[in-house]
Amino acid sequence: MASRKPARNQPASFQWSVENRAWCDEQVKKYPAGRQASCVIPFLWRGQKQEGWISIPMMEAIARQLEMPYIRVYEVATFYSMFNLAPAGEFFVQVCGTTPCMLRGSKDLNAVCERLIGEQSHVSDDGKFSWLEVECLGACVNAPMVQISTKDGDHYYEDLTPEIFEDMLAKLRKGETVKIGTANPRRHASNPEGELTSLTDPALYDGSRASPIRELPNAAPKA
Repeated sequence: MASRKPARNQPASFQWSVENRAWCDEQVKKYPAGRQASCVIPFLWRGQKQEGWISIPMMEAIARQLEMPYIRVYEVATFYSMFNLAPAGEFFVQVCGTTPCMLRGSKDLNAVCERLIGEQSHVSDDGKFSWLEVECLGACVNAPMVQISTKDGDHYYEDLTPEIFEDMLAKLRKGETVKIGTANPRRHASNPEGELTSLTDPALYDGSRASPIRELPNAAPKA
């Protein structure tokens, strides 16, 4: 895993956009008085979407905004690998390195990243890419996989080989569209490869086997 330390070079300040400031004000209203610190993860995530990464001035601003110690915000930001502590490229590639992905070739995907992008947590010379090895991204059955984040969203790319992954990065660099999800043509979503061999009876899904809903004793009369 890469170091979870903030970048050496930091901006002088941080300020919310008008839209995001209004969004923050609405989020705080969801929590009881004195519990506004519960907004720290949503605020950090929103800040990252605005700036592309989490800076120290952003953490300090969020700490003041939520009336909580700066170190508490720092602890959250440095704990979760979903938060970028250094500037990220246009495409932030997160390679899952947990056991299922590692056993099915994630180290080979890391090698592709090192060759085509550079070292972890650094932006490529053209500003297009940065990458990081992260913990489980929850698509173990389709290992190995990566998540690629942009300002427009976060998407999974699964059942990768080094060759498929390298071609995918080349297409993204050229502005071409890349298919989201599994790269295995014999797999649908997270189903086993090929035809289904179990749970194939349509009656399992059409509601015909569901028990009728019964009212509980002493239930309030219907209006």
